[in-house]
Amino acid sequence: MLPRWSRALSHLSKLRSFNSIELGKDFSLIHRQSYAAVAPAPAPADSFPPTKSSVNLDKMFWSKPCSLALAPDSPLRVEDPKYEGIRRIVLKMMLFYGKQSKSIRGANVIYRRVLSQVDKPAIYEVFNLEKTFRMTFSLLVLHMWLCLRRLKAEGKDGVELGQYVYEIYNHDVELRVSKAGVNLLLTKWMKELEKIFYGNIVAYDAALLPEATHEELTEVIWRNIFSDDGTSKPDAAALRTVQAMARYVRHEVSCLSLTDKEAMFSGNFMFTPLESSSADSVRR
Repeated sequence: MLPRWSRALSHLSKLRSFNSIELGKDFSLIHRQSYAAVAPAPAPADSFPPTKSSVNLDKMFWSKPCSLALAPDSPLRVEDPKYEGIRRIVLKMMLFYGKQSKSIRGANVIYRRVLSQVDKPAIYEVFNLEKTFRMTFSLLVLHMWLCLRRLKAEGKDGVELGQYVYEIYNHDVELRVSKAGVNLLLTKWMKELEKIFYGNIVAYDAALLPEATHEELTEVIWRNIFSDDGTSKPDAAALRTVQAMARYVRHEVSCLSLTDKEAMFSGNFMFTPLESSSADSVRR
């Protein structure tokens, strides 16, 4: 992956920043594949300086996995509107309740769940990460992989829904790249960075195969998220943090596997809240 990063960075080093995120140092994204029926995802929050993590990483992400589905009375749930009478009839004629429309609405909510985990300060604070464009992209890819992997387990319907999520993701990423100043070479870089996206996805899948060693996921996370110089393994100083993120990933994989199909397809789930994880760890 690193040679492609180097080529991209050499051409993009002079681009202006996006929401105060320095692109000359870190940059990555995926390909252009617009979907006309999908509304743009919200732009990410402003960047913030990295802070030294005050949590005890060694004690985090050891809890027993549980479903990530939102409770029926959760204020965070998103439900389809319950129209009646003539309005419902008209909307039904307009295919509002058709499979494709419902999939698009669900996919939008799913992607919003990804953004809610990636754009908040908590994940950067817990793992002591600097919020650069590249770092945000790397975390987006990681959480997209978690969702797509879970949806794929539901067979054809899950794969189809995952494609809608992917298209929304592409649309959001293209907007972010455009705002970063990439216009003339947009299509070229979208295609090049798509390869990086799929390369990361394949690496994560391989690291969770039954025959993979326990250390493989740690090494993949190091290369895809933490490493700036292409080294294949973290040094002693970084190992503790990378191992904690590997536990976080395994924990989310297990929790998503326990999350029911309805919650996944409607987007009524939330990744493990790192804000509370951080607070719990500090209290211990």
